[in-house]
Amino acid sequence: MKKYIYCILMSVLLTSCNKFLEEYSTDLRYCETAQDLEYLMIGEAFLNTPLSLSMYDQATMSNTYLVGLGNTYNYPWLHVMDDDSEVFVWDYVSTDQATPLYRFGGLHNWSNAPFMDVLSMKWDDSQWEKIYKRIGALNSIIFQAHQLFEKDKENLVMLQHICGEAYFLRAYYYFYLNNIYGMPYSIETASSDFGVPLKTSEVIEVKYFSRASNEEVYNQIISDLEQAATYLEGYTPDTKLRVGIAAVKALQSRVYLYTEQYEEAVDAAEEFDEYTYALIDLNTIAPNTNVTFRSSNETIFTVGANEIPAVFMNDSLSAWSGNDNRVSAFKASEDLMNKYQLGDLRLNTFFYKSTKNKAPLPSKYKTWTTYNDPEAVSAVFAIRYPEVLLNRAEALAMLGRTEDAREVIGQLRNKRFASALMSDVPATEEDLVNFIRDERRRELCFEGHRWFDLRRYFVNSKYPLDNNFVIHHPSYTYDGNSHMNFLTGYYELESYEKDNAGWIIPVPDNVIEFNRGEILNLERKTRNLINY
Repeated sequence: MKKYIYCILMSVLLTSCNKFLEEYSTDLRYCETAQDLEYLMIGEAFLNTPLSLSMYDQATMSNTYLVGLGNTYNYPWLHVMDDDSEVFVWDYVSTDQATPLYRFGGLHNWSNAPFMDVLSMKWDDSQWEKIYKRIGALNSIIFQAHQLFEKDKENLVMLQHICGEAYFLRAYYYFYLNNIYGMPYSIETASSDFGVPLKTSEVIEVKYFSRASNEEVYNQIISDLEQAATYLEGYTPDTKLRVGIAAVKALQSRVYLYTEQYEEAVDAAEEFDEYTYALIDLNTIAPNTNVTFRSSNETIFTVGANEIPAVFMNDSLSAWSGNDNRVSAFKASEDLMNKYQLGDLRLNTFFYKSTKNKAPLPSKYKTWTTYNDPEAVSAVFAIRYPEVLLNRAEALAMLGRTEDAREVIGQLRNKRFASALMSDVPATEEDLVNFIRDERRRELCFEGHRWFDLRRYFVNSKYPLDNNFVIHHPSYTYDGNSHMNFLTGYYELESYEKDNAGWIIPVPDNVIEFNRGEILNLERKTRNLINY
């Protein structure tokens, strides 16, 4: 046990929080068995979960939960930049409180300084460093696993699973990094569009890092997933917290869809015909119960916390703390809610009404107040079976296989309506593609997909999103005399072609400074309030 602890401790000690991608030693002799690597994987490769999500006031985004590399939220602001969210305010919360709105207002309104709070104080985007730290650990694990194949032959199966899991996680993390800090993947310009820096070697390299191209990043992701599929072939773990072949195939279907390799996306998704995953029939769901949970037949893989309740706050938390009929956060947008048809059961199962003002709040995972909930799922780093069906349907529609696509999307809708009608599903190709995209929005809202989806729709080579597409985020002003918030205007984000910097999150300043200009950000607009 001392050896295992030493192995994990060395990985931590070899990490410098002030350096970027130069943390991991070439001296890898400490992990001598597959069990050593297993401990290292658990301790260093997976994302952590905040210790508790219990909340009694609006200040849920303190540095304790937001800034740092340990038990902090994972991209909680990813949910507030797209058209599925808007501001939810009532009464007044002091501006020195770290509420979701005060922390994420710059991100929500696509500011030129998005990591600036309401008091114009910068706060650290530690997400970049958190993910790269884990990639560094995975590089080491992959290297050591290959070394141990000859040394620890008694545990070859365990080593194969560790190796496959490490390749998957590295691909998974690079996918998120590239879709947040890089340009959206365009098949026409991927070789010249910038992505994020690639580091796949365990060896210390004395150099400054620069951005790889989108093509290079996605080639690495695809290669890692192919390796993962080889090592995890036929393997299903006994927990959704670990990676098996189904998670690999699901992520492959997503990556191939993003890169417009539609035949490959269909092939990966069709593997699920042989698996045991199944859709939940929302007709059978009891009121006020989870519709996403770890043991569900829809859940394929999950890691990290569900931060949704801490971002989309209720307006009644605790009367004794002065947080009754008061909120400074976000809610589901009116635009999203209008996308649901009459009879869509997701309206009641995916959302609930705030206590005082009846605002729509996302609520797929309802038991978040349970300490250390064994059914908890991530709000970002989770993969569900409905996504696989949506990936498959969209790829089929893009290939012109409209009837096959309609059949697949019908499978989902049959479990989401009391009485789903196939006549509602378009039969012509472009209309069907747009319908599937809307269905994807309705099904996968607040799971970290919408921002990425909008980006890729803009650069799609066959059916790009309309260049006149805009997102409007309403803005409110508080009046101290009436104690009311009044709608005063809105902030606007135009299409990717018109405002591409607004669709790409800036790399943190300390990373740019450390790499001495090798990594650059696009200049973001100064965005002004548009008055009504």
